[in-house]
Amino acid sequence: MKETLQPGIEHELTFTITETKTVPALYPESNEFQAMPDVFATGYMVGLIEWTCIQAVNPFLDWPEEQTVGTHIDVSHIAATPPGLEVTAKVKLVEVDGRRLVFEVEAHDGIDLITRGIHERFIINKDKFDRKIESKARVT
Repeated sequence: MKETLQPGIEHELTFTITETKTVPALYPESNEFQAMPDVFATGYMVGLIEWTCIQAVNPFLDWPEEQTVGTHIDVSHIAATPPGLEVTAKVKLVEVDGRRLVFEVEAHDGIDLITRGIHERFIINKDKFDRKIESKARVT
């Protein structure tokens, strides 16, 4: 982690919503999801927020040896977005507590604010993290 990783870093990412990012696409195995409306899925919205946060801080890490993983998400999903609209996620790093990073996040679909909240990420050493996961996978 570089000394320049400080609160105040902002970033935004715009993504066009396609059919592959709707509720029925989230779990194609789910009959319940297949019956749901074709709108931007909350799960994919969370992924877009994470992606935006990753892009925000990567220039301030020793990427790819250092990476961040999501550890907490507290967001609303207050408006539906059909395919074809562009969603812009905006994030601001508001706290750096050791390796813990806290972001204020929001996203807008050009018509409505669709989410607002907080997201936390944790800086990891990729090799060390991978070794722990490999060890865990051997247990099962």
